[in-house]
Amino acid sequence: MKDVGIVGVPYSGKSTLFTALTRSGAAGGRSNVAVVQVPDERVEVLARLESSRRSVHAQVRFVDVPGGLTAQGLAEYRQTDALCIVVRAFGPDAEPARELATVASELVLADLASVEGGLTRARKRARSGDAGAEVAALEKAQALLEDERLLRDGGFDDPELKVLRGYGALTLKPWIVVANVGEGEPPPPGLPPDSLAVSAALEAEVAGMEADEAAELLAGFGIEQPGLERVIASCYRALDLITFLTTGEDETRAWEVRRGATAPEAAGVIHSDLQRGFIRAEVVSYDDLVAHGGWDAAKAAGRLRVEGKDYVVQEGDVLHVRFAV
Repeated sequence: MKDVGIVGVPYSGKSTLFTALTRSGAAGGRSNVAVVQVPDERVEVLARLESSRRSVHAQVRFVDVPGGLTAQGLAEYRQTDALCIVVRAFGPDAEPARELATVASELVLADLASVEGGLTRARKRARSGDAGAEVAALEKAQALLEDERLLRDGGFDDPELKVLRGYGALTLKPWIVVANVGEGEPPPPGLPPDSLAVSAALEAEVAGMEADEAAELLAGFGIEQPGLERVIASCYRALDLITFLTTGEDETRAWEVRRGATAPEAAGVIHSDLQRGFIRAEVVSYDDLVAHGGWDAAKAAGRLRVEGKDYVVQEGDVLHVRFAV
């Protein structure tokens, strides 16, 4: 499960967006945390095909900290995997691009303070031990931040990234920019090209409705896909995640895994024993499984593949892992 922090300046609508995405209220004065299912119709389809006793979706945890750009709020956001930055884009006085720049500057300054503190400590350790690599990584990060650049644009290698992730660097995390627009309005100019336009107030209004009723109301404003689906899809892209599935009589479940993961790594997402004792994976694509009416029929039709440790899992793969411990 990935954690996504919802960040924004006061009156950006970030807490309204939290309510819309999670269908839970945002209480003032304390952090709001809610876990939501990742919408995926494939789970229900496979559960029906295999007569599964239960179906389980992948999940995302959203975090909203009141006054989120305070020291306490930033400390909590350091624990998340990605940041959803909300900017106000409704009303005649809205300046979403400027608001985004303000948030970015605050995050750069927060990272700079963290890196400078870490650099002071690392230099002391380097006098008596082996902290030279950490010092070099932090000095490179400090130079970037002083130049008001984001750490994720710094071209760090893997050892350097490991150092910076230890500090929960905010400008190293993926960002998803959400323009909080008026009802049915498009994204405003001046924001990154992959920014989303979401009417937080409208989405919060439909959050308590039945799915069909909500879809009808959103369609009236020209919105084909609910905000939750679009935000989560954007989070998956930003985090470079894909979904694979498992299915059987007991359970059909969707799992998240990083793009490029091998079959043993995907097995490890299910349980560490499966990765440790991995033998092989029986694989059928979701489309083939549905087209043939179930696992046994797809196998009989020759659509099942037996893959080894080097196989790279693809979006929509349905896996059956063979292992021995």
